[in-house]
Amino acid sequence: MPEYRKTPEALARLTPLQYRVTQESATERPFDNEFNEYREPGLYVDVVSGEPLFTSRDKFPSHCGWPSFSKPVEPANVVEKHDPTHGMRRTEVRSKHADSHLGHVFDDGPRERGGLRYCINSAALRFVPLADLENAGYGEYRHLFDSEDKPS
Repeated sequence: MPEYRKTPEALARLTPLQYRVTQESATERPFDNEFNEYREPGLYVDVVSGEPLFTSRDKFPSHCGWPSFSKPVEPANVVEKHDPTHGMRRTEVRSKHADSHLGHVFDDGPRERGGLRYCINSAALRFVPLADLENAGYGEYRHLFDSEDKPS
């Protein structure tokens, strides 16, 4: 099992926006971010630690301005915390191993997918394309996409 963690080297590789989002709990601009409209098959991992977070299979168009997912690929890697900031009652989500701020989870997602909407900052994510899963060390997740490879 790989060891996922936050290191000084990983933090040094972050862009200023990635650092502000993951380490200072900032929020990137809606609709103007890398993965909001991204549709390629693959795995989304924490930009700091590489821990697996979400798959493209669980991504859906929420029209909120940020990538939205119905569930984490590894629930243990996504930690929920009460967030009373900005006069709202929200649930923040953070990565377990890097403690990166990811975004928030809401209960207004598609009912047929469980009703949750994980609203995630693109700046907190790194995308691993389906074709690269094995070489990038995420081969164990390849089976999640098998039905995408077969013609309907």
